Amino acid sequence: MGLQLFRFPYAALLRFFKSKSNMANDVIPSHSHPGSAGTKNNDNHRLYVGGLWEEIGNLQFSFLLSQGLCKEHVLLDIACGSLRLGVKVIPFLEPGHYLGIDKERMLIEKGISEELDESIFSEKKPILICNSDFDFNQFGVYVDMAIAQSLFTHITSPQICSCLANLRPWMKPESRFFATFFESESEVKNPSEPDDHGMFVYTRRQMEDFGTSQGFSMNYLGHWNHPRNQMMVEYRLC
Repeated sequence: MGLQLFRFPYAALLRFFKSKSNMANDVIPSHSHPGSAGTKNNDNHRLYVGGLWEEIGNLQFSFLLSQGLCKEHVLLDIACGSLRLGVKVIPFLEPGHYLGIDKERMLIEKGISEELDESIFSEKKPILICNSDFDFNQFGVYVDMAIAQSLFTHITSPQICSCLANLRPWMKPESRFFATFFESESEVKNPSEPDDHGMFVYTRRQMEDFGTSQGFSMNYLGHWNHPRNQMMVEYRLC
């Protein structure tokens, strides 16, 4: 995947909220902003990430809490989209402790302008980056927890390994990375290219091997009440 790095500086985003207009041109080109701030023209940004906005957002937040997420933890939301989880967890975490990364600038834009409350944004200072290569170095922060909900269901096995490899340097010995996947009992031929709306299926053994190849151990958690039957695994440093 080609490099597409784009960081959303807090000061520029705050100016965006204060002006109630498009983001400054040095942050987001005005022609790429879908609609004006604070106006929900449609729910395309919710549908793009699969809909079930409230259900899956609440499910993720509840799951993370059940796994011990604390206010002082640094949470990395990989493929954060339009902040389906972010709007639930950002108010809970301490300022600057939510890290979100996604390859689709429009989705992050929509999450900021249409889903995240202005006062919460100003107080909690989430850090959001648009990047297509899992370049977590841009955050420069060690994480306590990371989650990739419905990411491995749309990308190839080399990309999964790239995600794990790039995350590894930013994991503490006690850090945990949760990822969902569509499970198959036997290996299948997945598409050769990623597809945001396609479906990639992996076996439990493949998921374990992805982790092992990058220095992680895997714990299979399985069902976690996902409405589309995605399974959950947990990765820790070996």
